Amino acid sequence: MNRQFKTTTAPYTVPRISVPLTMRRVLYALTPAGCVYIWFFGYGFLINLAIAGVIAFAAEHLALLLRRDVSGAGIGDGSALVTAALLVFAIPPLVPWWIPAFGCTVAILLAKQLYGGLGKNLFNPAMVGYVTLLVSFPVEMTQWIPPQFGDLDYQHLGLVASLQYSLFGALPSELTMDALTRATPLDLVKEGLRGMQTFSEIRSGALFGDYGGRGWEWVSNAIAAGGLFLLLTRTIRWQIPFAVIAGMLVPATLLYLLDPSRYASPGFHLFSGATMLAAFFIATDPVTAATSDRGRLVFGAGIGMLAYAIRVWGGYPDGFAFSVLLMNAAVPIIDRFTRPRIYGH
Repeated sequence: MNRQFKTTTAPYTVPRISVPLTMRRVLYALTPAGCVYIWFFGYGFLINLAIAGVIAFAAEHLALLLRRDVSGAGIGDGSALVTAALLVFAIPPLVPWWIPAFGCTVAILLAKQLYGGLGKNLFNPAMVGYVTLLVSFPVEMTQWIPPQFGDLDYQHLGLVASLQYSLFGALPSELTMDALTRATPLDLVKEGLRGMQTFSEIRSGALFGDYGGRGWEWVSNAIAAGGLFLLLTRTIRWQIPFAVIAGMLVPATLLYLLDPSRYASPGFHLFSGATMLAAFFIATDPVTAATSDRGRLVFGAGIGMLAYAIRVWGGYPDGFAFSVLLMNAAVPIIDRFTRPRIYGH
């Protein structure tokens, strides 16, 4: 007797994780850090996120229309919103509206969709957008406001005033940008060491906390907690975060032990700037990172060491965006020399 069995087309197994689920987890993991950021640095972060999210979604939709992609794949997967969120974490909280808008346009259209969309881009889109902004608009990209602490007597803007500056460039009559902004801890350390101050003298300033800058180190703690969530849910692998942090800490520790007056402590490097964000959220991008376990270790270590070199000897206070893009370019050769040995050969 002949029986008819129901068949389906490949693939025959349902994946445990999908792109929308992955992107939602990343956004969930970033939410605590975003709340801490708003608490210490005001509503500018929220305004930038809203602008960047809308522009990223619109740019993604426009690119799919131009490519005549009627499937709608990519619009609702959340990847554009993740790119927008990572870019907003990297830029100053108080900037004109066109800064996040232009950065997201570059990130989505040039760094992502120009290569074919999600899964085909060679470079991290958020970092391409950030570097474009940093090189093109250095004044706007270096105007950072200090954290809101009870014993730090700095002027801060409320929601309405922040929105007015973002949309119209208008500040309250008695304020200027010079009165609102300050050098970041990374800037202070870099310029202070170049000016022959010791690290202990520099970090005695009011902007410094236990390890990094006051406010900034708490944002880093929240980002690290979100990264731990991604590790526990197996959204990311451990190799890249471990290697990025080790690549930063090993040279920082060695040089600090050799001369603690001329080099910043490893704790300062760990909890300052984009170290945690790069380790857990930027370098772990599965599209632009190395694919093998050994390759991920090499990739992450290269990012950490290059970022440290730029911080200490380069022209920028923080070098993670440049180091990520440089190691993105090195991924093909890393994958070539770190391929797992084929069983039986």
